[in-house]
Amino acid sequence: MNMLKIVAVPMHKEGRKFVAVFAAITVALGFLWEPLFWLGCGATVWCYYFFRDPVRVILQNENLVLSPADGVVSLIEEVVPPAELGLGEAPVTRVSVFMNVFNCHVNRAPIAGTVTQITYHHGKFLNASLDKASEFNERNCLTIETPKGAKIGVIQIAGLVARRIVCFVKPGDQRAAGERFGLIRFGSRLDVFLPAGVQPLVPLGTTAVAGETILADLTNPTPNLKAVSR
Repeated sequence: MNMLKIVAVPMHKEGRKFVAVFAAITVALGFLWEPLFWLGCGATVWCYYFFRDPVRVILQNENLVLSPADGVVSLIEEVVPPAELGLGEAPVTRVSVFMNVFNCHVNRAPIAGTVTQITYHHGKFLNASLDKASEFNERNCLTIETPKGAKIGVIQIAGLVARRIVCFVKPGDQRAAGERFGLIRFGSRLDVFLPAGVQPLVPLGTTAVAGETILADLTNPTPNLKAVSR
């Protein structure tokens, strides 16, 4: 295994200014007291890895719903989707992936399709692992429609530490499965709303990898899989 690929993980451009600030503070602390300099170095390295953006091997199957985030599957339940997603009023399955401050925070499209609508809400910053965070926290709601007409809802939810949701897409944009669409800074959660009748393939507690972990299959056949790197 190439150790350089493990150590020199690419960083998303959104993280450059944060790493620069951490580095500048570290240098300043070094003039005050040497131990503070080394603590600052550790914090700077952590900031770099927080914004890491590794290449992922994306499964190529139009029926698969992939995890949009790295983290742990913290909630699976039947709920009425938020009205802004345009998914109707009948309960559907929601799968929540909770990201801690050590996870990669780049978010990826769970399925290939067109972004049909985006709605941003200001809100609180409760612990993102709590169920009520989906209702009260700052969040960004997206709906992706596949070429076959299936609709997947995705909500970026800010957490206890997070203070900034970043979205790279707008209504009408096309996204391939596993393609980057946003990120959340410093701890958060993503909710995925599956179409009616579709059940998740992952249990609670699953450690998910964005763009690689299969959350659900829209048709539930034995999938014919191939993969590409993105």
